[in-house]
Amino acid sequence: MSKRSEVMSRIRSRGNRDTELALARLLRANRVTGWRRQVEIRSPKSEVRSFRVRPDFVFQRERVALFVDGCFWHGCPRHATWPASRAAWWRRKILGNKRRDARVTRALRRAGWRVLRVWEHTLRWATQDAKHEARLVRRIQRALG
Repeated sequence: MSKRSEVMSRIRSRGNRDTELALARLLRANRVTGWRRQVEIRSPKSEVRSFRVRPDFVFQRERVALFVDGCFWHGCPRHATWPASRAAWWRRKILGNKRRDARVTRALRRAGWRVLRVWEHTLRWATQDAKHEARLVRRIQRALG
């Protein structure tokens, strides 16, 4: 088990590429511009608590950070499933992810950023239905001002 843990710890993820790429296609199709993917945001030098975070999409000029949260990994209230095997470990993991998400959101907002979180299922609906797509695009455009 420890060897497996060591091997897995060396694998670095860059988010859910399929989901992020679907949102990138949606943004391009709706002519939403000014975004970059996976750009690091750092806390201002004057802030006591420093942070470094890499949102899925960053609109630097508008100071908007957009995250695409997976239903499983971020504990979606509608679609999250709780695995039966190693239940306590998974519960700690997913609840820890939710706590981290809240901390990151608070830190970014304190630093003057607007934070938008999009659930994976919302994005899936938007790629399948024009009404949901329009709703998601309007939500993003509202956040952009």
